[in-house]
Amino acid sequence: MTGSPRMGHKLRVGILGTRGIPAHYGGFETCAEEVSVGLVARGHDVTVYCRRGNAPGDPVEYKGVRLRYRSHFAGKASGTLTHALTCTWDAIRRDFDVLLYFNAATGPVAWLARLTRRTPVVLNVDGLEWKRRKWGPIGRAYYVLAEWATTKVVDRIIADSLTIQRYYVERWGTPSTFVPYGAHLGGPERPEVLGEYGLEPRSYFLVVGRLEPDNNADLIVEAFGRVATDKVLVIVGGAGYRSSFAEELRRGAGPRVRFVGPVYRPGHLRELYCGAFAYVHGHEVGGTNPALLQALGSGCCVLALDVPFNAEVVQEAALPYRRDPDDLATQMRRVLADPRLVDRLRRSGPERVREAYRWDRVIDGYERILERAVEGGYHAAPAADVAYPLPAVSQHADRD
Repeated sequence: MTGSPRMGHKLRVGILGTRGIPAHYGGFETCAEEVSVGLVARGHDVTVYCRRGNAPGDPVEYKGVRLRYRSHFAGKASGTLTHALTCTWDAIRRDFDVLLYFNAATGPVAWLARLTRRTPVVLNVDGLEWKRRKWGPIGRAYYVLAEWATTKVVDRIIADSLTIQRYYVERWGTPSTFVPYGAHLGGPERPEVLGEYGLEPRSYFLVVGRLEPDNNADLIVEAFGRVATDKVLVIVGGAGYRSSFAEELRRGAGPRVRFVGPVYRPGHLRELYCGAFAYVHGHEVGGTNPALLQALGSGCCVLALDVPFNAEVVQEAALPYRRDPDDLATQMRRVLADPRLVDRLRRSGPERVREAYRWDRVIDGYERILERAVEGGYHAAPAADVAYPLPAVSQHADRD
């Protein structure tokens, strides 16, 4: 590395491991967009590596962030790895002060940057990918190997969840820095958007997420089918790749379930959140989930699958349910019958985001850890850290 800035000075940052910005896919992309744009606003020079076709025309700049495009092989896993490899090969020939990777799967690829150039590497590991039901034995084994490699290769690890931070200490004996995702606060601005989807305010339960087994859309559809209501279930998201799970889900869902696919049009997803009667979150694997945060920030009545990742986020701002369609159906009937409970949950969501998940504080955390990586230099010993203050964890909403 050459010409490294001192603390507080302009950084030259390369961001790798996502599909690119503007965000059109998932949590990594949303975080990369918010953090890169925020860092540019603070005077840093940021480049985000993108997949070709991520945005129409492959623009070279987005809100002051430089965009670079590299090729990849199509496929669930091969796309991530080959894109990270081609991006890393380009990045090591440029004068970045620090490289920020997303996804523990890219850890072995980040080794190339360490081998060929003494540029500090920071990596956001995301969730426990090896637990996802979509992967077979080989895929799971690779992700475990990638976690191990990450702990040996990178200078600083970012955990977006305190649960993930504890896991890396207990499994690998490796400390990390806690920096979560964030969410924007605010109510509806263009409620007429709902009409484009054939919806009216408070007429639907909402689900947002990729149609993958560990997001439990099948469980949610089954539970909703057991609830007598004139409301509909709206599912936002696609499979990303051809998926028998998604195809079977659509075939068996019934007329009260509407699949609207991914929603990329500016402002539309926010209006869908704000107009929902309730948001149902079924993700069981991962860290801090951006869709859950945005539901809270939008003032939704939230029902969240009762797993440690979700409990850490929602605390008392959501109604938990077990991974059982009967239990979820019971909680759906409960919110349908109890307006006071619904009102309390709608008020507590934005309060939770305001106290713990603001994007400006998330950007503070990323800026701080990137500066520390540069100041510490190549392969400086990491330390357990919380770059983002979070209130003490309490129990989430009572079930009874």
